[in-house]
This record gives sequence, C-alpha cells and structure tokens, in this order.
Amino acid sequence: MRIHPTAIIEDGASIADSVAIGPWCRVSSRATLAEGVELKSHVVIDGRTSIGPRTVVYPFAVLGGPPQHLGYKGEDTSVRIGADCIIREHATVNAGTVAGRGETVVGDKCFLMTGAHVAHDCRVGSNVIFANNATLGGHVLVEDFVFLGGLCAIHQFCRIGAYAFIGGCAAVPTDVIPYGSANGNHATLAGLNLIGMKRRGMSRAVIHDLRAAVRMLFAAEDSFQERLDRVAAEYASRDEVMRIVNFIREDTRRPLMAPPRRLWPAGENLE
Repeated sequence: MRIHPTAIIEDGASIADSVAIGPWCRVSSRATLAEGVELKSHVVIDGRTSIGPRTVVYPFAVLGGPPQHLGYKGEDTSVRIGADCIIREHATVNAGTVAGRGETVVGDKCFLMTGAHVAHDCRVGSNVIFANNATLGGHVLVEDFVFLGGLCAIHQFCRIGAYAFIGGCAAVPTDVIPYGSANGNHATLAGLNLIGMKRRGMSRAVIHDLRAAVRMLFAAEDSFQERLDRVAAEYASRDEVMRIVNFIREDTRRPLMAPPRRLWPAGENLE
C-alpha cells in the first residue's frame, strides 16, 4: 500500500494492500478500506466505515462522521459505501442512528459531486449521481440510476424511485415514482425522465407503456386506489410499470408526488 507519511492511520484499521492514502488523511481504527481504494488528500474516514473496491475519495470529504441528530449519544452505528464510487471534494456521508437503521448505505458506482450530502440512515442504490450540493435528509431511500440535480434537497423519509430525475434546486417533500421527473420548489411531478430512460436503452414500447400507465394513474376520474388497481391489472406483464405500482403500494411515511395537472395531451409525440 502507498501511505503518505503525513497521513494518520489509527491502530485497528483494516486496509488492503493496494490502497493509496494521500497527505493529511485520517482513517479511523474501525474503518475498512478494500482493494484499490484511493484517498487523495485531507480525507477523513471516521467511525465504523467500510469503503468498497476502487472507490476514489477527493480532498476534504468526510465519510462516517456522526449523524447530525440531536438524539445521537455516540452509539455504535456505521457507514457502508460500495465499489467503484467517485466521491468529490467536501462530500459528506453521516453514520446511522439507533433510532433508524443504524447504518447509512451508498451502493456501487455512485458519483457524489462536490458538496453532496447523505444524511443518517439513508439508503442509496447503485449508479446514482449527486450533482453539486445535492442533499438527502435522514432516512431517505434513493433507488438505482437516479440523477439528483445540483442544490436539490430531499426531505427526511422520502423515497426516490429508480431511474427518476430530480431537477436542480428542487425541494422534494414527497415520494417520487420510478422514472419520474421532479422540478420546482416545492417540486411537482413534471412527467417522466425520458432522456434518462432512452440513455439506459429502454425501448419505445416500454416508454409508451410507462407514459400510458402514468397518465392513467393520475387521471381525474375515479379514486386513486381504483386507478392504481386498474394500472396493475392492465400492465401486469410489464415489469417497468409494475415497478411503479409496487413502489406506490409499499409502506411510506411521506405522501406521493403528483403532477399539478394532466401530464400529457393525447397523441403527444414520444420523441
């Protein structure tokens, strides 16, 4: 391993042979750094924090710091970060709380740009992008392939479904369905994340069904439960639509984000 002489590695830290630790870093005695991890410089790895293979952490990031929670009394909680992540300058990931999951999790291949913040007890999936200063409150769930725009803020206990897009400066106090696109302060559902879905190789047929299903879901007639059941019945064989149905049916502490009006006029072009 390559460790700069100014770095402070506390006794007990588990560090793989191929780890590189730059100048003025500090690594906790309870930290675990897997193969190929690189700490550029001035990085703090605090508490019981594990970092997966090949993750790169840039200066002044703090991973595993105590939760910003007045009820925290120094309990043994943790942070787990996956493989192949990029964590840029001044990003922070706080440890969990005993009142929550006890662990904060960031999945594989995530990109946390400058100033991004993951609060206590959050669960972040894989391939999630945090633009500069994107912020998660405590206990937030972010599923895979989500893009969080710069300066956005996600309220505590919210859920952000897979493949969703959160616009820059959006204030999000409600759950966002998978594939949704949320914009504004407070944010509303502006449609589906078409650009993101196309970039992920989703077919025209899948996108067409998703749009039709969401249009049905947020139509004016009948109750929401009746519309949800109708979508589930009509699109039972379409996994992407059922991802939305299952997301809505799960227990949650936050309401569901809805559009301010009918989303798409009939016959709108899919391009």
